[in-house]
Amino acid sequence: MAGLKKRSVNLAGHATSLALEPEFWAVLDKAAADEAMSLAGLIQRIDLERGERPLASACRVFALMRGGG
Repeated sequence: MAGLKKRSVNLAGHATSLALEPEFWAVLDKAAADEAMSLAGLIQRIDLERGERPLASACRVFALMRGGG
């Protein structure tokens, strides 16, 4: 597994930096494309549903549940 790759996404009007392994980004990119939404839109949905979990962790869990792990 490669090192972390940082991306900036706009969530509710605020730029947010998120660092994930490239393999997780690939699953998130595919999930967004499959659902005909932007990556930022998908991450915003994950953000709204994550509860107390850190956003990066919630994105990784989403990717694993999506079948990317």
